[in-house]
This record gives sequence, C-alpha cells and structure tokens, in this order.
Amino acid sequence: MTSPAASAALRAQLASLTTEAFRPDLAEIDRLPTDAIAKIMNAEDAGVAAAVAERLPEIAAAIDATAARMARGGRLVYAGAGTAGRLGVLDASECPPTFNTDPARVVGLVAGGPDALVTAVEGAEDRAELAADDLDRLGIGAGDTVVGISASGRTPYAVGAVAHARAAGALTIGLSCNARSALGAAAEHPIEVVVGPELLTGSTRLKAGTAQKLVLNMLSTITMIRLGKTYGNLMVDVRASNEKLHARSRRIVALATGAADAEIEQALHATDGEVKNAILVLLGGVDGPTAARLLQESDGHLRAALDTARG
Repeated sequence: MTSPAASAALRAQLASLTTEAFRPDLAEIDRLPTDAIAKIMNAEDAGVAAAVAERLPEIAAAIDATAARMARGGRLVYAGAGTAGRLGVLDASECPPTFNTDPARVVGLVAGGPDALVTAVEGAEDRAELAADDLDRLGIGAGDTVVGISASGRTPYAVGAVAHARAAGALTIGLSCNARSALGAAAEHPIEVVVGPELLTGSTRLKAGTAQKLVLNMLSTITMIRLGKTYGNLMVDVRASNEKLHARSRRIVALATGAADAEIEQALHATDGEVKNAILVLLGGVDGPTAARLLQESDGHLRAALDTARG
C-alpha cells in the first residue's frame, strides 16, 4: 500500500508533466455535439506530426546507431508499459511479415507480459526490476539496442529497462512526450516529442500514443532501409504468408523489373519465392543459386549484389 506521503509526491510529479496537464478550455467538451468534438480532436491530432518533425535530428541519429548495431547482428528491443508497451509490441510484430526479419531480431516487451496486451496488469509498470528480468531473459548485451517507451517519461518499467540495458553495454533510446524526462536522462539517445496536454486529461493513448507510433514507424522502417531490406521504396524482403502477400510479391517484382508475368513466375520458382532473389535473377541475368550467393556476399543489399552481377 502506498503511503499518503508517497501518493502526494506522485500526484505532484504527475501535475508537473505536460502530458498530464488539465485544459480548462475543454472542461465542458461533453456538452458539445459529436461533430464539434470530432473537429477538436482532429485539430489536436494535426499538430502531432509537427512535434515529431522538431525531433528529426535526434530520431535520425538514433536510427543510424541502431542500424549499425543490427548490421553486426544485434537486436532491436522495445520496452514499455500500457499503451506505450503495446505500441512497441505492435511495431515489433509487423517486422517479420514486412521485412522478413527473424522474430527474435525485433522484440517488444510490455510490463506484465503478454496478458498486458489486452488487460491491465496492476502495478507492473511501477516495477523497474521486472524490466531487468525481462531483458536478462533475452540476454541483452553490447550488440543490442533497447528503446524505452513512456509518454510521461517517468514510468519505472521503461526507465528501468533503459538503465539496465545501458549498464549491459547496449545502445539505449528513450522515447517520451515530456521534456527533461527521467527516461531521456537515462538513455544515450533521448527522443522527447512534446505534443502538449491531451483532449482527455492524462489519456496518453491519444496524441502521445500517435506521436510514439509515428516515431516507432521511423525507427523500424528506416533501420530496415539502411539494412538493405528494401529496393527503392519496394519491400523486397516481404514474406509471402497469405494470398494478399503472394500477389504483392509478384507486383513488387513487376515494378522492380518490368518483366512479363511468365518471366516473373519463372524467376520466383527458381528462387523459392524470394522476391529479392527473383529481382536479381531478372535484372542481373543470373540463376537462382548465384542470386542467393551474391545476396549473401552483399549482406542482403540488392543494389550491391546487382552491381556485382553486372560486373
């Protein structure tokens, strides 16, 4: 049970945070017609991208550092509680089908474990030692990158994850929505996207959640671009795990090569359905095994493999 003094201190801390600020101008929002509330919400959201834009230098630096570690075999690990943790898990879970990454290379940790993805696990976010335990189970080390995610920037689980990872030599990034946050101070790369008070006081699944999603999109997507997971703006490492993705694979090969349908089918057959390899077969004039070898030698970078194939 939290003591009265500790509770008062926490209330005072929360009151000082931009993400928890009360907006008197919206105190009677519940009296407004639905379309008026929707317009206000939409106007609030419109400022999120601009807030992210102010942090682009920090975001780019964090991406370059992450990509460098992942190119040497390191992992990208997100750690957060509540909405922030769920957003990290979401971003991690989308990397295997989009970029054909091993599920163990991009990992999302949420305070309280998998159950916390759908229900609140009381008290989990307040325990920094849980983050240390979760990271220890992964064997976090110097080759890895850990991203702590917390709208407030004070969540013990996220701050604890970054502190523990940094002590283990990992690259650390702190993503929050308050300036001069504890999370930012703990991380090597602080990214503090200040979006202002929420429409509903303290409901950081709104603007703060949107800002975090935008930044996580950048972190994973641009890192994968740097790792050669794309060719131009085409997802050439996409994993065809359903009918839509099978169709998309063929379309990607067509867009990259301009080849006829029959040639595309032959190339995909020769490369066991690997999009990147099929493009190399068609553009580089090599067979399937040669394409696989050239891509391995170029660490998966299609442009470099093409240069070699063309001599």
